[in-house]
Amino acid sequence: MSFYETVFILTPVLSEDQTKEAVAKFEGEISSLGGKVRHTEHWGLRKLAYPIQKKSTGFYFLVEFEAEGTAIGTLELAFKRDERVMRFLTVKMEKDHLAYSEKRRAKMGEKKSVSAEA
Repeated sequence: MSFYETVFILTPVLSEDQTKEAVAKFEGEISSLGGKVRHTEHWGLRKLAYPIQKKSTGFYFLVEFEAEGTAIGTLELAFKRDERVMRFLTVKMEKDHLAYSEKRRAKMGEKKSVSAEA
């Protein structure tokens, strides 16, 4: 099994519950393909670099997971079929990428705990 990360953008017209449901759907898709979700981040509503489907903003999500290479095609097909998804990109994580991701998450965790104490 290899490690992958997918960043996808959901249309901005969705409610918070609808975005959570969409993310849960894709996490379930990964699990059903024999993969394991390691980490999920919600980056929030962000401005796009250029309009997509006549929209200038979108909800960004990052999902890090472990899966077989054959599962990626099926997962990307699910992204293509879902009209809530405006764009997506899946990247295989090499060892340096994994180390950077772990370090970044640890740093983000420190920032959250420091701000919670203040």
